Amino acid sequence: MKSITFLDGKWLEGNPPILGPLTHATWMASVVFDGARYFEGVTPDLDLHCQRLGESAKEFGLASLVPPGEMMELALDGIRQFPKDMALYLRPMLWAESGFVRADPESTRFCFTLFEAPLPPADGFSVTLSQFVRPLPSMAPTMAKASCLYPNSGRALGEAQDKGFDNAVVLDGLGNVAELATANIWIGKDGAAHTPAANGTFLNGITRRRVAKLLKDAGIPVYERRITWAEVLEADEAFSSGNYGKVIPITKIENRDLQPGPIGQKARELYWDWAHR
Repeated sequence: MKSITFLDGKWLEGNPPILGPLTHATWMASVVFDGARYFEGVTPDLDLHCQRLGESAKEFGLASLVPPGEMMELALDGIRQFPKDMALYLRPMLWAESGFVRADPESTRFCFTLFEAPLPPADGFSVTLSQFVRPLPSMAPTMAKASCLYPNSGRALGEAQDKGFDNAVVLDGLGNVAELATANIWIGKDGAAHTPAANGTFLNGITRRRVAKLLKDAGIPVYERRITWAEVLEADEAFSSGNYGKVIPITKIENRDLQPGPIGQKARELYWDWAHR
């Protein structure tokens, strides 16, 4: 896998060592990041992904260091170092070098990594309900795209894969559907699209927001609301939205097989058309 990282003013190849045993981020998890995509010559919503890194940094008391516009220029410079037809993941990251429990914002460091990452196939995937739940905002920094939140997602994903499924549906601390282990979740019912309301327990995904707007503009009703697991089980169709895979149908929920539905297919079509415009 080809990868490059911008660190301390220069591009480095491979996986450069950046964290030591005394680095605050190593033992206190003061790491925030974001992820954007380059594929088929486009970088959809790159500006919003770069902007969100600063918002995540604020949640952790880190310094933003690099303005979103400068991050975008770094991304485009990095993209030019890869073949034009290669799909990439773009990941800016901030972390604290020092501090005692609380991160010292003056020690914040920045890097920007780009690496080869083919888009997942759009032929569908299976999901099961996880026993693990998303923490409430009072329990964890849920408003940030923070590395410390991902071990819980990893537990949910591992549990699902061990049961023979591709992904997991994760509830929030109140027992409502929050998201998938790796993306936001949508269901279709009676010609309308439904997705869990952003209640602070999961990221209000950039791709999620883009899909909602595109569907609304196309005349498809979109409801952001409380969704129960029972409603997912009874949905006419289901699909995911997220930066890594964009829009992908869910074709199996527990032991129930589904076909890719018209709303999910329309969402993917609209997203691709918008991204290439």
